[in-house]
Amino acid sequence: MKMIFLGPPGAGKGTYASRLTPILETPHISTGNIVRDEIKAQTELGKTIREYSDKGELVPDEIIIKLLAKTLRKPDYERGFILDGFPRTIKQAEALDKISKIDLVINLNVPDEIIIKRLSNRLTCEKCGTIYNKLTLKPKKDNICDECGGQLYQREDDKPEVIQERLNVYKKKTEPLIEYYRKKDLLKNVHCNDLMTPPEVIVEKIKLMINSVKNTSRS
Repeated sequence: MKMIFLGPPGAGKGTYASRLTPILETPHISTGNIVRDEIKAQTELGKTIREYSDKGELVPDEIIIKLLAKTLRKPDYERGFILDGFPRTIKQAEALDKISKIDLVINLNVPDEIIIKRLSNRLTCEKCGTIYNKLTLKPKKDNICDECGGQLYQREDDKPEVIQERLNVYKKKTEPLIEYYRKKDLLKNVHCNDLMTPPEVIVEKIKLMINSVKNTSRS
């Protein structure tokens, strides 16, 4: 099954997708990770991307589309994937329609106040990209990744002064995708109104929705 996880920055797209990947045996594609790999490689493209991400602005469509199309051509993703961080605009969604058929869009509905608290306490592993939270998802050892032992850090775009701008950009450019996919009858909403809700609870809700879609498609 080919899925999109839609939602504002800090809604938990990467967290839930990473937990569902081994359960569903479906690979997780984070465009954020693709972009950060390009930045880490310090290519000219990566340097350009960093200028946008550090300001909390969206990376231009043509850059993201090119990176994603290259990824989706790999054999690992022929049978299905969980895509998060893309699309972020209607133009990107239309481009994705030409690259791959989508079966389900999970929209993570989270209030702004929870997003701000969650993001300002988020930590990311510099080696493998695993996400933690100082309030709700602490590593076993302070600032050390449980998965690979890498150092944890706070991303520039997770600092309080950038978060509100990221939310403003999301509402202006990405929220229209909710109606775009609703019209295609692909959208399912998952609500999280409590900062302390364990990730496993939301994962179970998403699993039920995925199974429901699978059962419908078989009937």
